[in-house]
Amino acid sequence: MSDGWTAGNANEDAADTRGWLVGHFIDPSQGVRASQDVEVKWANHPAGDKRPEWTADDQRTTLVMLVSGEFRIDVTGGTKTMTRQGDYVMWGAGVDHSWEALADSVVLTVRWPSAV
Repeated sequence: MSDGWTAGNANEDAADTRGWLVGHFIDPSQGVRASQDVEVKWANHPAGDKRPEWTADDQRTTLVMLVSGEFRIDVTGGTKTMTRQGDYVMWGAGVDHSWEALADSVVLTVRWPSAV
C-alpha cells in the first residue's frame, strides 16, 4: 500500500473479512480499502454452497456479477441463473434475496452505501 492507492490479491486480502475487500468494516490502516461509500466482495463458492434463508436490506443497492461458474440468485419476484461470465443481478433497497452456487463459482458483489 502506498499514498492513496493499493494493490493486492482479493483472495488473500479479503480472507479475514468473509470475502469483503472494501467497506466501512475494513481497518483504516488498509488505506483506500476502508470506505463508507461502497462495499466490494470477492467470493469463491463451491458447488452446492447456498444461503437458503432470505436476506433483506432496506437501505442499500446490490450488484452481483458472475466471474465464473453457474450461480443462482433468488430475489423478491424472480430468479436469475447466471451462466455466462459477466452475467449480473442487481436489486435495490427492500428486495429480499437468497442464492446458491450450482457449480463452483466466483462472484463479485458491490453494495452501496457501505455504512448505513
